[in-house]
Amino acid sequence: MQTSHRTIFLSTILAMFLAPGVAAAQNSGVASGYPVPKDDLTPQQQTGEGLYKRYCIGCHGLKGDGNGENAPYIDPKPRDFTLAQFKCRSTPTGTLPLDSDIISSMERGLRGSNMPSWLPLSGDNRQDLLAYIKTFSPRWKTEKPGTPIAIPPEPEVTADHLRAGQALFQKLECWKCHGVEGRGDGPSAATLTDSKDRPIVPYDFTEGHKFKCGKTDQDLYRIFMTGLDGTPMPSFADNVKPDEAWDLVFYLRTLQPMHTKEKAIAKQIGLKPINPEAAPAAAPQQQQQPEQQQQQQPPPQHTR
Repeated sequence: MQTSHRTIFLSTILAMFLAPGVAAAQNSGVASGYPVPKDDLTPQQQTGEGLYKRYCIGCHGLKGDGNGENAPYIDPKPRDFTLAQFKCRSTPTGTLPLDSDIISSMERGLRGSNMPSWLPLSGDNRQDLLAYIKTFSPRWKTEKPGTPIAIPPEPEVTADHLRAGQALFQKLECWKCHGVEGRGDGPSAATLTDSKDRPIVPYDFTEGHKFKCGKTDQDLYRIFMTGLDGTPMPSFADNVKPDEAWDLVFYLRTLQPMHTKEKAIAKQIGLKPINPEAAPAAAPQQQQQPEQQQQQQPPPQHTR
């Protein structure tokens, strides 16, 4: 009996000394059951390491290479942080994202994937996680983030903008992946693979109002002007003028199920899905050029 009381007493004393340390470790992000953070990490990275091992390691893996124990059961696959290649960015294709781009992905989550929103974490903890994620790739030590693309003011939606956007949708052959009605069922859809040669499906615009990288018009503009690195979705910054990109944004909105101004105007003008076998319709501005040129031509001079 005395031994039992002595054991309980010693256990109580031990708990009193250990409890503050355990609580401090948990509050600092150091998860129980994992090794002490490495000596070469900054205090912020150490906190981020604990948070990472507590919340992220199951999918992204101990080495940050996307090979966590849950990875075989997840599609699309978790991000490989060792490549420092991110889909959702405000910077040009091939460049590192801004810190705010990655934080935004943490806060928003990635639609159509197993990546949830991490808004329940504090803002400081998300910054800690970001600091640790950067330790997985040497690119963060040798490169700087790209310069964010400029997004011009959004114009008013008009029928001409929708027609011009539809012409771009056909000219750029967006339909080959996304389908003529934006259902993600284009002729190339079944053949698409990501940068690691894994099958990947194109976005289905008819499913909802959210995209992988946001839901606003500016988010959609940014997606096809920066591209989704690591996927077949390229950047169209070299193929589309900044102002013309808004035309494509407006047309893509007509493919979505919500009741929007774009969809209402498309119905008013009887806008039909494109015909891939037909030549792309000229944009309204292009259609007006011959008439303008004809008006500007001097009258013919008759010879006597």
